[in-house]
Amino acid sequence: AGAETVKRAVQLDVASRFQESLVCYQEGIDLLLQVVKATTDEAKKHRYRQKISEWFNLKIIFTFLSDGKYHKQIRIEENATGFGYEKLFYEYLTDIVSEVWVEDPYIRQVHQASRYLLYNFLRFCEMLVKGPCKVKTIHLLTSYDKGSGRSQQMTALEEIKQSLSNYGVTLTIDFSSSIHDREIRFNNGWLIKIGRGLDYFKKPQGHFSIGYCDFDLRPCLETTVDVFHTKHTKKM
Repeated sequence: AGAETVKRAVQLDVASRFQESLVCYQEGIDLLLQVVKATTDEAKKHRYRQKISEWFNLKIIFTFLSDGKYHKQIRIEENATGFGYEKLFYEYLTDIVSEVWVEDPYIRQVHQASRYLLYNFLRFCEMLVKGPCKVKTIHLLTSYDKGSGRSQQMTALEEIKQSLSNYGVTLTIDFSSSIHDREIRFNNGWLIKIGRGLDYFKKPQGHFSIGYCDFDLRPCLETTVDVFHTKHTKKM
């Protein structure tokens, strides 16, 4: 698996798809080093290290990855389009992603402040189901809705949970009264923080207007997206 991941990284590098190649390099290196660490035979360790060096200049790659804390920032301007969930997340959804954590305090009302929060979460789940990875578990941490909205919230989340189970995906749902931060984590180590969480789209002009179904065509609210790798952060 490590060898195939590194080969894919080289292909992406040659194609000038540098961000995607970095993701694959990181995963490939980690997988290969796990094999080296698990091997007690020094002769085998030496052969493995030689093999790794044949694929790329290991010293250069590690200098780049371990040198300073990987951080990428994307600024989404007011009314910008082309920032659907696939645009933001697909390059981090590599083959080994099987578990996803979503922390967002506002995955609750179907309609709040003219924006569709539960529908956004559903759209995010749809992206994971049809994505290049094989997600098996999605963990949602959010807050309870207030008053009569709680019943609608629970009904909607249970419906999403049941629907995901038809695709072999388990949704776990937990609630916190103190949650504030918004972030999404994948079990390959990538962490994405969006200032507005999943709710960075403007209300569509109508139910039959362009952008209602295709989020790439829907205007956005101004927000900032920060991408980290958990190898370089304190929180896993």
